[in-house]
Amino acid sequence: MRVNELVRRSTLLVPVGAGAALVRAGWQVPAALGGRPAGDRLARMRASPNYRDGAFHNTVPANVTPPTGALRDMAFGAERRRPTAPVPLVRPDFTTRPDGLRVSWFGHATVLVELDGRRILFDPVWSERASPSAVLGPRRLHPVPVPLEDLPPVDAVVISHDHYDHLDMATIRRSAALWPEARFVVPLGVGAHLERWRVPPSRVDELDWTETATVGGVELTATAARHFSGRLRPGGNGTLWASWVVAGAGQRVFYTGDSGFFDGYREIGERYGPFDVTFIQIGAYSPYWPDIHMTPEEGVATHRAVGGGLLVPVHWATFNLAMHAWSEPVERLLTDAARHDVQVAVPRPGELLSVADAPDPDGWWRKIA
Repeated sequence: MRVNELVRRSTLLVPVGAGAALVRAGWQVPAALGGRPAGDRLARMRASPNYRDGAFHNTVPANVTPPTGALRDMAFGAERRRPTAPVPLVRPDFTTRPDGLRVSWFGHATVLVELDGRRILFDPVWSERASPSAVLGPRRLHPVPVPLEDLPPVDAVVISHDHYDHLDMATIRRSAALWPEARFVVPLGVGAHLERWRVPPSRVDELDWTETATVGGVELTATAARHFSGRLRPGGNGTLWASWVVAGAGQRVFYTGDSGFFDGYREIGERYGPFDVTFIQIGAYSPYWPDIHMTPEEGVATHRAVGGGLLVPVHWATFNLAMHAWSEPVERLLTDAARHDVQVAVPRPGELLSVADAPDPDGWWRKIA
């Protein structure tokens, strides 16, 4: 049954006002699902060593199907999964260019890197929900700290994979219009989604693992991750997922995207490291899906494996995607980081952070946990 037909029939089961709201919210769903790779794009995918039997594969197998108990615990678990008061936000001031490497975390996995006079935006999600729908799906636990239109011009938008909490149709469309010179750098196959959303293919660089695109002298290299993909059918793995290396003239950044822990991080560190700063996924973990999201302790191990300097945790605080308490990821991270003498910065969403002069964590989240 087509998505449009499902939306139409659902309105017959609710009052007229609610049905109208569903129709307004549902018209965008077919487009938000994205595109299907074909032609030359599909041929490139099939030539990848990571592609076989109609799908991409991890270097280390990963189970992506949680048992039925996960749904029960997600719905009825007793953990406090939301902050008890508004999350403190910082509206960044971009009127001055940084002297060195400067970064900003806008919540969840959205990160801005300013390096060598270039601005690289990772996994931007400005929508209210991580979903193809405006009325269903995980909703933000805090607003975005700054409107997308108030960001300075961005040179590249980088996507780690095509899940809704990392690849948002509305944000991509607005980004393409706001920054007509920006490149979109994505893993293999993800360009099909962008093309459906009217991003010209000439503005898109689709990379396999170890391939590099250069934007204004800054190199963006797709590296391995242990995850999965799919917008209509989760786990279909019809597009590739990636971690990312950002290399400037003298400084380097590593961004995990979503990933379970695996030995590939050591290889990434040996080939591309060390890194001045790493952005490490620490949230949405669970014993039900240990292969595809890291625990905070595994995040510390990842940082050490790639040769990281400063660790900035991401993928927590913004969407309720797992059973753990809201502040548990960062508390566990800090405990394990102290054990291994790893420097950590935990900025408020929107806060500008100079990597060379990062402050120690001040525990801002504890007052609202």
